[in-house]
Amino acid sequence: MASSPPYPTSSYSPGPGSGPHPHWWQRPWVRYGSLITLLALSGLVILALVRRQTGTEGFLVGLGLAVLPVPWLIAAFRWLDRVEPGPWRNLVFAFAWGACAAALIAIVANSFATKWIATATADPAGADTLGATVIAPVVEESAKAAAVLLVFLFRRRDFTGIVDGVVIAGLTATGFAFTENILYLGTAFGTDQLSGDRGIASVTAATFFVRVVMSPFAHPLFTVLTGIGFGVAALSADGRTARRVLVPLGGLLLAMSMHAFWNGSSTFGEYGFFAVYGAFMVPAFGLLTWLAVWTRQRELRTVREELPAYVYAGWLGPAEPFVLGSMRARRMARDHARQHFGGRPAARAVAEYEAYATSLAFLRHRGRQGKAGADFIPRERELLGALWERREVARPALEYAAAVTAPVPAAYQPVYGYPVVPYPTYNPYRS
Repeated sequence: MASSPPYPTSSYSPGPGSGPHPHWWQRPWVRYGSLITLLALSGLVILALVRRQTGTEGFLVGLGLAVLPVPWLIAAFRWLDRVEPGPWRNLVFAFAWGACAAALIAIVANSFATKWIATATADPAGADTLGATVIAPVVEESAKAAAVLLVFLFRRRDFTGIVDGVVIAGLTATGFAFTENILYLGTAFGTDQLSGDRGIASVTAATFFVRVVMSPFAHPLFTVLTGIGFGVAALSADGRTARRVLVPLGGLLLAMSMHAFWNGSSTFGEYGFFAVYGAFMVPAFGLLTWLAVWTRQRELRTVREELPAYVYAGWLGPAEPFVLGSMRARRMARDHARQHFGGRPAARAVAEYEAYATSLAFLRHRGRQGKAGADFIPRERELLGALWERREVARPALEYAAAVTAPVPAAYQPVYGYPVVPYPTYNPYRS
């Protein structure tokens, strides 16, 4: 019986480029430092504005109540992002942008526009209605969309599809809603303090019920439409410039329209708010939730379909496409590595292996569709090199998970030392 061939070695070693040194303003520490400073200043200003409007006691009450839905929303978006986890820095940036920069832009712009309209028309009530139904949706959704745009432009490697757009948009909106809820709940508490109202009939309780219990998903739901638009643009080929511009704009316009419809529901009569909530918001939330979960399952299917080519080439073990295409098997592999191969560092290595393999599957999928960029080959070699560095820990853990959860079909069992798989029509190694 012939022996198995040795696994390939990667000739790619990522490192700094050989070109000229970038200018000082192009260095990563300058960009990161500027961004952190901007967000920190925005946070300090928004903190001062909210505290001035609500008072210290109102601010603390609003903060304590507004934080309640945040962990659940973050956990939901992180669950959705588990197939190909995005870097934490992108997620932290999205939440911080929504809570600080976008909230500051919205407060300043909405207040200025509403006061200008009230002065110009001498109709304060009409200005408030116009501000809530027209000005606020345009300003707020544009401010939140800026975070998605920045990640799309400057972290393009991490933005590969619809799920990435949904996660970045959702976390940005979660941060924005968090700050907005502090303002609304703190103001409601101040109103109750002045009027002496207490208990379940208070303004604070009513505000909490509407904003935190009934509709914590409202802002994420609106902005996710923008994220889907950018996700579709990320899946488009490089040459389709019009689609890359128009689809995100369409998503942004839909987000503004849904936001305006929701804000205007209070003007539809005594039960207008509840009618819009039950007949429109809840079904829309259910539809987008289904779409997000379906997209997540499609990503797992892509992993199972694309990675066998690398089994044939010797980079992956025969069972790995099946294990990497199952979240249960992935979790089992990490747990096994943690218990038997070195604790948390081993589990982290397996998690990194799973993430790199998933990125490799998505890269190959885009390549077969003709949507890969000019950096396809260097990126593929970089990912393969990262997998090869972690194989000694990851492979036994993945084989264990496969034996328990997903036995390898006969068509993928090694025959005479070589794995037999259907060879794809697209060969990434062909010159």
